[in-house]
Amino acid sequence: QVQLVESGGGLVQAGGSLRLSCAASGRTFSNSAMGWFRQAPGKEREFVAAISWGGGRTSYADSVKGRFTISRDNAKNTVYLQMNSLKPEDTAVYYCAGRLPGAPSYSIKEYDYWGQGTQVTVSS
Repeated sequence: QVQLVESGGGLVQAGGSLRLSCAASGRTFSNSAMGWFRQAPGKEREFVAAISWGGGRTSYADSVKGRFTISRDNAKNTVYLQMNSLKPEDTAVYYCAGRLPGAPSYSIKEYDYWGQGTQVTVSS
């Protein structure tokens, strides 16, 4: 069983940056693909970014491509989401999630375990 704890959310002005972290406990983290998802009030949870178990493959939603970067450090059991050029429409609760096998996926249904989420608010 893997437990995930997100951190790094907060309030930032449009155009600013934040880095989210997701710390994992459990032996399967290094074999797991990891993803970031977000859910804005009144909207469905949506895919943001994903990374393969070794970090060699990444994928992004079109809405964040070129602004967000996902990365991981398996030695620290942590996955990151660097968010630059933030926009008010990026405001949401951000969740990290993991899945086995270790190929990245944009599908919520394919993820096996989830964190509690961290709030990101971007003011205009």
